[in-house]
Amino acid sequence: MSANPPQAEKIRIVEVVPHDPRWSEAFEQVAATIASALGPLIVAIHHAGSTAIPTTHAKPILDLLVEVHALDEVDAYNEALRRHGYEPRGEYGIAGRRFFVMDRGERRLQNVHTFQTGHPEIARMLLFRDYLRTHLDDAADYGALKAKLAQDYPHDIEGYMAGKRALVQALIEKARQWQANQARD
Repeated sequence: MSANPPQAEKIRIVEVVPHDPRWSEAFEQVAATIASALGPLIVAIHHAGSTAIPTTHAKPILDLLVEVHALDEVDAYNEALRRHGYEPRGEYGIAGRRFFVMDRGERRLQNVHTFQTGHPEIARMLLFRDYLRTHLDDAADYGALKAKLAQDYPHDIEGYMAGKRALVQALIEKARQWQANQARD
């Protein structure tokens, strides 16, 4: 499947809330659904995104990072995932990804990022999550910025995303330095 640009998003409510400890349990339930739909393709399913960071504010949207053996086989499972309420979006702006969303009205409930094992985006997403799980001041700053941006852009996901881009890049760089320091120790 060729890289396709992201489709224009319908208007969605941008909401950021304090961490909800039920997100971990919800992740486990959703992961089981994804695993049953994708079956033998699954290598691992990770809880990614801000709902996986226990100390920070987040959009109440579960992000699942799904590693598969063969990305080119994922498309054959689109109908199985549709039956569970997921809309396939193809690569959706990231080469080598299959992206699925679950929406309910104006609210996004879940994002499923599917990559073949070894894709660099897997390591990047997990590093970002793990860094923020262990660097609580940075996680708090990130959560505070997201809460402010949600107030400033309640119906503009693009404005919200643009507003946090610089901090995300800075945090990724800090996370890479942290990872390099850990490797030296």
